[in-house]
Amino acid sequence: MQLKFLQHIDLSNIVDTLISLVTAFALGALIGIERQYRQRTAGLRTNVLVAVGAAIFVDIAINLTGADGAVRVIAYVVSGIGFLGAGVIMRQEGNIHGLNTAATLWCSAAVGASAGADLIVEAIIATLFILAANTLLRPIVHVIDRRPLDDDTEVLHVIYIICDRSHSKAVMDELNLTLKHHNYPAKDIDVTPFGEKEVEIEVTLIATSIDAEEAQHMINHLNAMPQIRQAFWDKNAIN
Repeated sequence: MQLKFLQHIDLSNIVDTLISLVTAFALGALIGIERQYRQRTAGLRTNVLVAVGAAIFVDIAINLTGADGAVRVIAYVVSGIGFLGAGVIMRQEGNIHGLNTAATLWCSAAVGASAGADLIVEAIIATLFILAANTLLRPIVHVIDRRPLDDDTEVLHVIYIICDRSHSKAVMDELNLTLKHHNYPAKDIDVTPFGEKEVEIEVTLIATSIDAEEAQHMINHLNAMPQIRQAFWDKNAIN
């Protein structure tokens, strides 16, 4: 009896895979330690698992189908990690939290994919840039955030909805009815692809002032719809 798995055992391939996974683990840990230190939703373990998972998928694709297969797998990793990132984005009274954590997860996947593709140096360089973005840019962001808004600054209120592409028309109809009921007409509506099967509906309201409690009531109503995966609102300041 011949065991098929013995035919796939190649010491050089095993060593190559081990190097890729160890690299992904170590670099993902570096990124995750910074997130864990700041007590973010996705910390050490999550970033390590994302990096290692991406490396595993890419390494398998290279071993089975070569570089062409790896390119296709990387494309799926890029789109798939978006759904994981959406899970760490939270809304609270119109404020959005977790965007930076979601972006960091996306970057961890890129580092893992680079390691899985045997681009070790590139993965290390990418990790350094990610750490720099999450640490060195923080003081600059704090300085900018402390600056008061100019008197002529206008605040726009935007509603974001993520739903299945096939249900977008029904969602739009219900959205228009909800806005009309609460007397918040839309200034602009933009629909863009989100992943492979979903779309993001971005609705800018005409009103420059809005009652937070009433806005949250609208969002809760929209989130109760089974066709909608996520709905939230935010304030954008423009000059």
